[in-house]
Amino acid sequence: MPSDEDQVRNRKQKLQDLKEQGQDPFDIHSFDRTHTAAQLVAAIEAAETAAGDEDIDWQASGLDTAVAGRLMAVRDQGKSIWADLHDASGKIQLWVTQDELGEETFEKFRDLDIGDIIGVRGHAFRTRRGEPTVQISEFQLLAKSLRPLPEKFHGLQDVEIRYRRRYLDLLVNPQVRDIFARRTEALKAIRDFFDERGFQEVSTPMMQPLYGGANARPFITHHNTLDMDLYLRIAPELYLKRLLIGGMERVYEIGRVFRNEGIDALHNPEFTILEAYQAYADYEDMMELFEELVCTTAMTVNRSSQLTYRGDEIDLQPPWHRVSLLDAIREATGVDFEEISSDEEAREACRDLELGDMTHDDWAALLDKCFDRYVAPNLIQPTFVIDYPVKISPLAKRLPDRPHLTARFEPFIGGEEIGNAFSELNDPVDQRERFEAQARAGLAGDAEAHPLDEDYLMAMEYGLPPTGGMGMGVDRVIMLLTGCTNLREVILFPQLRPEER
Repeated sequence: MPSDEDQVRNRKQKLQDLKEQGQDPFDIHSFDRTHTAAQLVAAIEAAETAAGDEDIDWQASGLDTAVAGRLMAVRDQGKSIWADLHDASGKIQLWVTQDELGEETFEKFRDLDIGDIIGVRGHAFRTRRGEPTVQISEFQLLAKSLRPLPEKFHGLQDVEIRYRRRYLDLLVNPQVRDIFARRTEALKAIRDFFDERGFQEVSTPMMQPLYGGANARPFITHHNTLDMDLYLRIAPELYLKRLLIGGMERVYEIGRVFRNEGIDALHNPEFTILEAYQAYADYEDMMELFEELVCTTAMTVNRSSQLTYRGDEIDLQPPWHRVSLLDAIREATGVDFEEISSDEEAREACRDLELGDMTHDDWAALLDKCFDRYVAPNLIQPTFVIDYPVKISPLAKRLPDRPHLTARFEPFIGGEEIGNAFSELNDPVDQRERFEAQARAGLAGDAEAHPLDEDYLMAMEYGLPPTGGMGMGVDRVIMLLTGCTNLREVILFPQLRPEER
């Protein structure tokens, strides 16, 4: 079999020969299709239904058609050729005969390569073997493929190549196209869910003079005209809450956020987030909204509230289980962070746990490690982990009866966190104190500490109504709905290291 390099040279020569004959396919601007592959299959089925038990005279049925797509398989039988044409909707078989096309045109079809994009006109019918087919009367080369496609999926075993050359992955792997079709369906379902409940979709800045709304490292860019550094947003939260201060009582946004963090099966520096805010609501309302949203989306995409993820059978039907963060950690590890006041005391309490190097870990870092190691992996069925300490919740409202805790929750499914939500802190004095505490943590070396945002504090002083807010990792929810276990499977173009050449 010729090498890829030989095939490229051969295809380029074919293109050059066509150009010299005045038949450059790249000069063609359009092709007038009458059907997609799926529409043509449906038309054939409709003709059969109308005929009932009678045999169809396909030549007299009037199913003339024009279809276009990529040539993906050719079976040459001498004076006839069977081929598969793929478009975005599916596949249709082509039957090409020398008698129908004439010898010269037939040979031109034979000279086509797998991967070429063509348009054909002809008569549709179903073969004796039951295959929807077009007997073509003419064809047109619309774009010449200069590189050979991988042989089915055999040539794309390397997952990094699949992600780096996603266009090939999509071409040869229908399951991948299905994942992204379902992603589109999920995003529409999410929008419909909020629209039906009176929420207004909005867009907030992706480049911000001060990042905020989460604890994360930002990406920094520079605006030349203003001669100022800007940050790619780590969350839209503070801008969305400004809108509630301005009187927009129900808002949501679906968009990209950027966090300068590591890359693994659950993290990509650029990902899609949903955030929604509702005035005069609290985190109890957000829990009901969240579980209903995820269940409704699953019903739309999968036609079921049940799914299998990493071998576990999961039921998304509300109500979801609830568990206190500190109680869950205490039950799993024996460590009561509610009774620990210093970093040193926390390190001593965790001394016998399997948490790795704790030399530089503070109270909050150890709490996170305990939860991630001993609690989260066991939260398979949908669970709200509730009531987070103030120390790690700078934007959440305190619980009235336990002011060291906040009205905050994180939802977990399949052992993985898929969101974050709380009753929003609307006391500007308390908010300033927490921002200042975060600023001190930043000066002490916490690269993910929340910065002090004076403009947001000024906005709060005009009055933020009692508000419930929620954020959801859209990509992680798509993973659940499609059964994928790596975030890069549900992001069309995930971030990768530069390719070595």
